[in-house]
Amino acid sequence: MDKELRDVARKLRKNFTEAEKQLWYELRAGRLGVKFRRQSVIGQFIVDFVCFEKKLIVEVDGGQHSESVKDKVRDEWFKTNGFRVLRFWNNEVLENQEGVLKEILGQLINTPSPWTLPTREREKRKSF
Repeated sequence: MDKELRDVARKLRKNFTEAEKQLWYELRAGRLGVKFRRQSVIGQFIVDFVCFEKKLIVEVDGGQHSESVKDKVRDEWFKTNGFRVLRFWNNEVLENQEGVLKEILGQLINTPSPWTLPTREREKRKSF
């Protein structure tokens, strides 16, 4: 991992926005049943929040991200590497936190764990 990128992530962890702070309070400590990390390095990018178990990235964006080509490139890279990305505007998190959390929880519930075999595979293994 690039040391410079890691250092930037550390700084971001100390200086996050009010929206990120509020969302982190709900995501941390496994409150949604899974572990999230904040300001994590994935590849050459830093993401706001990530659940590695479910390969779900949550980004909280300000106005500077409106129509961002950079974000589209990032999201495509994440998708190619098996991640899903949910993006919310700062004001969405601040004004509709319950709705944001429901969307995140819905994505978590509808994602099979990569560690769980499909039902038929489990049945085949039981028969041996």
